[in-house]
Formats: sequence, C-alpha cells, structure tokens
Amino acid sequence: QVQLVESGGGLVQPGGSLRLSCAASGFTLANYAIGWFRQAPGKERERVSCISSSDGSTDYADSVTGRFTISRDNAKNTVYLQMNNLKLDDTAVYYCYAKAPWSRAYWGQGTQVTVSS
Repeated sequence: QVQLVESGGGLVQPGGSLRLSCAASGFTLANYAIGWFRQAPGKERERVSCISSSDGSTDYADSVTGRFTISRDNAKNTVYLQMNNLKLDDTAVYYCYAKAPWSRAYWGQGTQVTVSS
C-alpha cells in the first residue's frame, strides 16, 4: 500500500524548533520530488519547500527561507523538514507530497504545528 505519513508536529513557543518527518511506504521516495505544504485555518494551502529527486536541489518559500531546511534520507525512505525560529504565522497543518513524472501525486494526512506563547 502506497502511503506517506507525517510526524513531528506539536506545540512550540515562538523561536523554538521542530523537525517534521515524512515516511514513505510502498514506494521509493528517492525517485520522487518531495514537497512540504501547509494550510492554516481560513487560508489556502501553500508550498513551503521542495526537494528534487534528481540532484537534491531545494526550494523554499520566501517566508521560511533561512529558517527551514528540507532534507532526505533515502536509506530510511524519509524526508525531513527542520523548522527553526518558528513564528506565530507558521501555525498550520503541514503536509508532505510526493510526485514522479510517471506517477500520480501522493499526499500524507498532515501533522499539526502550533506556535504559541
């Protein structure tokens, strides 16, 4: 069964850090481009970061550049999103997304990140 499972969300104070994980089962993540998206209440889903399958190049939304880092561990079939210096506006449900040119897109179920003092 093809599945993406996010974990690592939680409640954190402003300035704190979290590391999200996106674990894949049923397919090899190394062959897929991976993205992290987030959706806050009342807002549209937005792309936060992505990492390519070919050369590992990365891309970030302006709002998270310099604070978030995406990485992948192909041996563990997992992609991570390290989030530092978290801000109130980072509060959202975070989703990971996997897509290859020959495949449909896969989405995880999401993990809640709440930044609050």
